[in-house]
Amino acid sequence: MIDFPESTKTNRRIPKEAFYKHLSLSTALKSKFVSDISRIVAENSLTQRNLNLAKDSEIKEILLLSIELKKQDYEQRIIEAIAKGNPHKLVFLMSYEDQRQLAVYYQKLYLTEWILEEKVELHLSGDNLEDIWNGLVRQIAIGPDAQSRSNMSLDDQLSRLDEIRQLQQRIKKLEKAVWGETQPKKKFALYQDLKKQKEQLEVLERGQA
Repeated sequence: MIDFPESTKTNRRIPKEAFYKHLSLSTALKSKFVSDISRIVAENSLTQRNLNLAKDSEIKEILLLSIELKKQDYEQRIIEAIAKGNPHKLVFLMSYEDQRQLAVYYQKLYLTEWILEEKVELHLSGDNLEDIWNGLVRQIAIGPDAQSRSNMSLDDQLSRLDEIRQLQQRIKKLEKAVWGETQPKKKFALYQDLKKQKEQLEVLERGQA
């Protein structure tokens, strides 16, 4: 469940046209707004006041936007455009039928897998909005237990995540190359490279890099 206090609820519908007026969008992307999005609702507004936080921060507000989709295979650049063009920090809850997906923009767009509504988890942790924001980014980009598993900074965690994903892609390509290679020497060399990459991946996933 999304564990946000009652004091933060707004449940305010935002017309799609409100985004058209303030965002610099191509004609193609504007058409995607119409074809992909059914409605946008500001579900929660997180502020120092309504969360009764003792400490102030440069971040003044975090909004949870619920976006009801007309199709599951939506144009993700829409989310990037909304996030980049908004002065507030935004967390997105994408909805299509009984499926949900969380998204957040932090230097780039991070998305969770599609899951059932009852399995969506998002919790607040921290004594100021900056810590809360970093925690939300961690949960969406890395996983629900990211904070408890590591003492690394958010940027370092995301950098390691990128390394892991790049290694995973490299390993997939090498596995395909190994199975497709017929010359023994080349096959052995590819296998050794594959073994090395897998060992490196294991180290990164254990958090020892």
